[in-house]
Amino acid sequence: MSLLSRPALLLLPLLGFMVLAYLVPFLGVAAWSVTLPEPGLTQYQTALTDPLVQAVFLRTFRICLIVTAVTICASYMITLLWVRGSRMQRLVIELCILIPFWISVLTRAFGWLALLSNKGILNTWAQNLGFLTEPLTLVRNEFGVVVGMVHFLIPFAAFPLASAMRNVDERVLLAARGMGASRARVFAQVFVPMTAPGILGAALVVFVFALGFFVTPALLGGGRSVMAAELIYLRIFQSPNWGLGAAISVILMIAVGGLLALLMRQARPAGAR
Repeated sequence: MSLLSRPALLLLPLLGFMVLAYLVPFLGVAAWSVTLPEPGLTQYQTALTDPLVQAVFLRTFRICLIVTAVTICASYMITLLWVRGSRMQRLVIELCILIPFWISVLTRAFGWLALLSNKGILNTWAQNLGFLTEPLTLVRNEFGVVVGMVHFLIPFAAFPLASAMRNVDERVLLAARGMGASRARVFAQVFVPMTAPGILGAALVVFVFALGFFVTPALLGGGRSVMAAELIYLRIFQSPNWGLGAAISVILMIAVGGLLALLMRQARPAGAR
């Protein structure tokens, strides 16, 4: 029997790579969390009770929620133009969505630093034009972190939203218009509810991505808005406490795994549930 007649065998190289590149390192990190500096669950107790770690987790989830809400709102309007706009609008939006994938996250973060810093382009122009007497503090705080993360994540939210919008039955919208509903009412009470699965899927994708952000918060937060990924880095590389860093990593992975399970459940066809 040929190899092509056994589709499952074609997945073996990918599964082997995933095991070696992800599962084995994660199991090693999980082992650190219960063996360093001594065997036991002390590091998990510290991670769940230490005020500093709790503050970082709360900040991480708060920033992720804000980023998710802002990203979904912005992406929804952008995707609406991409799916239902004119040909020129669709072309421009498509370029705006695809081009960021060609720019590294590090380059984007430095770009926002150049734009938003106290001596950056935005503050310099505003002061030269007389709108400001003192520069606004737009980076090295949560505002800068949120701006950078939203900019990075908008393209990732656009694709599930576009899929949901393209699946909307135009006949339903025409029927609502035919019954006298205004365009605004059709949009708010018919179109948006019909795209709810796409909104939920995009929100989960954005939130999962946001939980693991490291470069953008580290640069735009300036060490004043430390998130979970940056705390893991600090605990492992700067103030060596590998066990605590590993425990925080495992807790974060469990949270991400739960969200991914929710996403897969939401993405499953209704008949398969």
